[in-house]
Amino acid sequence: MRFFATGEQNRQLLMNSLILMFLGYIFLLWISNGLMYFHKMDLTPASVVSYYLGSEEDFTQPKSYQSLLEVSHFHLFAMGMLVLTLTHLMIMTQLSTLVKVWLSALIYLSAIANEAAGWLIRYAHPDFAYFKIASFILLELSLAALILLVTLSLFYARRKMQGK
Repeated sequence: MRFFATGEQNRQLLMNSLILMFLGYIFLLWISNGLMYFHKMDLTPASVVSYYLGSEEDFTQPKSYQSLLEVSHFHLFAMGMLVLTLTHLMIMTQLSTLVKVWLSALIYLSAIANEAAGWLIRYAHPDFAYFKIASFILLELSLAALILLVTLSLFYARRKMQGK
């Protein structure tokens, strides 16, 4: 009774709606992230190396220190906030603690690895292109998993709330 008298069910519905809108927005970010990657490179090490080290054939220059620094500066903050928000939302789901810990570690590590990979290709060794590809795929899969799991959890909670 208190639930209805205080209007808590309306706040719950509003909160779920806002989170779903946020997840829809993040889904669009996820798509654009993939499109941007595939606009610049593909899943072959040669294309990744060419992007970071330049290509005489394509008349492209290697990525400069300043260019990598500017991208990292923005990405470290933005991806940190995104990952923090998504993992925070995941904490409120009914997933087991073990799954929450693994998914959280996976997404944080893949986001950091994806950012570090460009630096490693440019300044350490071109074979880090494999690392870049793997970290990009892992980041995209872990983002998709979090978006999907939180979305399904919200729908499950709403159905459960309506059933009471």
